[in-house]
Amino acid sequence: MMRLLIQWLINALAVYVTANVLDGIHLKSFGAAIAVALVLGLINTLVRPVLLFFSFPVIILSLGLFLLVINALMLQFAAVLVSGFSIDGFWWAVAGSVVISAISWLLGSLFRV
Repeated sequence: MMRLLIQWLINALAVYVTANVLDGIHLKSFGAAIAVALVLGLINTLVRPVLLFFSFPVIILSLGLFLLVINALMLQFAAVLVSGFSIDGFWWAVAGSVVISAISWLLGSLFRV
């Protein structure tokens, strides 16, 4: 249970840092970042596997680059669901998903989560 909470806070921190680094991603508060991390976790648990299943041939043909598109769509979906979080466009969502993933990976490896 503690590991799940730490991972949630790491993801919230990654969203918060990404919003401060990228001009096209807007976040009103750290509370909104916590909400985004929760919504992203739920979306990635419930929706992402279905999208991965149906887009598997495209993922193979693009050598995995289509995963960037899926991650960006998940981030934009979270922006629709969470007030206080917005993204200016698709390419900002792609950049945001890459930065969030990199920060989450780095912090997760530092805290051994």
